[in-house]
Amino acid sequence: MGDSGGVWGVPDARLPAAYAATGRRAVRVTLVAAAGFYPFRYGFDRPVAATYALFTVVALGGLSRIPGTGRQRAAFMARLLPVCWALVAVGTCLSVRTWSAVLGMLVVGFTLAFSAVGGPRPAGAAPGLHLLYILPSFPPYDPGSLGDRLLGTTTGVALFVAAEALLFPEPAPLSYRERAARAALVAERCAARLAAAPGALAGPDLRAAQGASQALRSLSVPEAERPAGPGVRERALTHTGLALRTLLGRLAQLPSGRGDGTAADVTAVLRAVAGLAAATAACLRAGTSPAPRQEELIAARARLSAVSEGPPAVDAGAGAGADAGVRLPPAVLRCHAAVLEVADAALATGAAADLAVRGRHPSVRLPPGRFWYATIRAPMLWWHRALGHAGRRSVFFQNAVRMALALTAVRFVAGVDTLPHGFWAMLATLTLTRTTLGETWSTIRLALAGTLAGALVSAGVLILVGADTAVYAVLLPVWMLCAFTVGPVRGVGWAQGLFTVLVALVFAQLAQPTWRLAEVRMLDVLVGSAIGAVFGVLAWPRGAHDELRRAAAELLRRAAEIVVATSASVAGGATPAAPRGVPGHRSLQRAVVLAESAYAQVQSEPAPLGGRGRGAEPRAVDWQATLIAGHHTLWGSARLLEPPLTALSPAAAESARLLGERVAGRMLLVSAALDPGGDTPATTGPLIDPDLAGSTAEPPGAPRRYYATVAWLNSLMTDLTRIAHGTAPHTPNENAPTQQAEPAAGRRAPGTATPP
Repeated sequence: MGDSGGVWGVPDARLPAAYAATGRRAVRVTLVAAAGFYPFRYGFDRPVAATYALFTVVALGGLSRIPGTGRQRAAFMARLLPVCWALVAVGTCLSVRTWSAVLGMLVVGFTLAFSAVGGPRPAGAAPGLHLLYILPSFPPYDPGSLGDRLLGTTTGVALFVAAEALLFPEPAPLSYRERAARAALVAERCAARLAAAPGALAGPDLRAAQGASQALRSLSVPEAERPAGPGVRERALTHTGLALRTLLGRLAQLPSGRGDGTAADVTAVLRAVAGLAAATAACLRAGTSPAPRQEELIAARARLSAVSEGPPAVDAGAGAGADAGVRLPPAVLRCHAAVLEVADAALATGAAADLAVRGRHPSVRLPPGRFWYATIRAPMLWWHRALGHAGRRSVFFQNAVRMALALTAVRFVAGVDTLPHGFWAMLATLTLTRTTLGETWSTIRLALAGTLAGALVSAGVLILVGADTAVYAVLLPVWMLCAFTVGPVRGVGWAQGLFTVLVALVFAQLAQPTWRLAEVRMLDVLVGSAIGAVFGVLAWPRGAHDELRRAAAELLRRAAEIVVATSASVAGGATPAAPRGVPGHRSLQRAVVLAESAYAQVQSEPAPLGGRGRGAEPRAVDWQATLIAGHHTLWGSARLLEPPLTALSPAAAESARLLGERVAGRMLLVSAALDPGGDTPATTGPLIDPDLAGSTAEPPGAPRRYYATVAWLNSLMTDLTRIAHGTAPHTPNENAPTQQAEPAAGRRAPGTATPP
């Protein structure tokens, strides 16, 4: 049945969209769960295999939220099968003693939750994998049944993979590579138009550039298509999107003047940019190499750079410096600096696209330093990603610690006090714990109300039906279909209530049923949610809101250091020394990563209760501008410090240093406003200086590198203005980082789960 067919043949147009989507998922889960549970339970009389077949489907289909189409989810789940085997086997072996089960829960719980650093799919699968480890960690402690447990798990995974791939096929969304290819073709048209006419881009071209740039933003890309993984190809595809947005923005901002005597060189660069953009699109679509076009642009850029530098100095005497021979007027040099930045963005785009297609064996020359990950193998890149988040300021680390400690505490209580059906208590902790205390408490209240209602219904059913398992066998698939269709739409209260009845129907077929089963379920949910709330109080109760302010402030502080160092190096003509083996500006890169992850989680969290907190509130600040400022700092610094560097004249050097120090000072002021300390003095003046660019006189005879530095500092001031004003609209020439996830309001944060 196609995606347009709806549920049970009812067109989707007759059903609310939310119910149509959850209904298709519920049909898959119900059919597969029944196909695994009933044959083992009633055909082969193997209740252990039946239990694991059913709960494997519940884990992967109900608890996990793996993004993508059915075929994409099926491929990912097939790769998870060895992980499922390992979790069931380790959980079975460690469950025989309380201390080993508790330690195992701590290690495995943290590892699975922390795997969210690998991207949306590992994050979505983590709750379901938690359940597969939790299930064998409780009675009966029977390592001898490991064979049946693995048989049931394998059956559940295999059947669900087949169902995801074959039932209700979904149309594949536009891939990120295709989005990037289309954006590259827009850049090719814009560059060709600028090469053909000296004027700036007209309205239709600007709108096309803006649309192509917006299509590469994470907010516009389905979660499954975002290149968020740590591998070479994923990182390179992320880099491709960022470089394309930079290229489109630079083309939109290109000044209209060309300058007497140098127009041919400018036109040659723009034509080469257009050719490389078209080759980049072909590379992304067909895998052809953009190397010839890259070499063409490198040659054209070198010619324009030589023209822009001007004739060599006639006299390098005192006060003349290396710039005495510059003859081109300032307007021409500004144009050259802008065109050379366009060329730089185009070269980065072509190299990143080739790397995204060919992995560790690119066919083009890679710009030094920018693609540090190109030759590193996958395990080291995973280690690099994990190491970047291995600290208490990472929200991924915080979520993993919170979840691991809460699950460990529940397992300890269940083992020491022999909590009946402690599995349900741990499931409650897994599904009800949120990233903020307020959200956790709100969720728990709804869940307890729903569980109480479900327990009353379950008790009534168990009393009326008694030991007639045939009735439970008939009711189970009907109720499962209802639970997985209605629960995700109506919220956590409905989900918990429906699931309470569901587990009663399952366990009534595995053991002698009694109405006290509903009472135990209520007790376990109360214990599990209470422990989750306690750890919500003790471990980062405000979620990512505080971390976002801290991370953004730290990002601006690190950026200010680089601004001062870069402007001083350009002025003096010396590249600052960097530690061996450091891929670029490591401190700022890590600050950007932490700010991006915190920003991604904030999108799924409610605003702080009562609007309390230090500094500017997260909802009132344009956090995208902070992330953009970090990327602009990294990219601009790398461009300006490319050798060879020659010292500026005294007037130009003084101007560059002064502008760099003033921009860095404004960065520090904005940083203090975002995250003020206890003794931070109040700022009486404005955070930004609208006349900063005109605060120093333009030095006569300044070279092209000086104007490139000024252009870079002006772009950073634009970012700071947006941060300070908070609500400025996003424009296409600002390069928002493409790897950050931007989940819609209400979506789960990485490492959390919704109840099935």
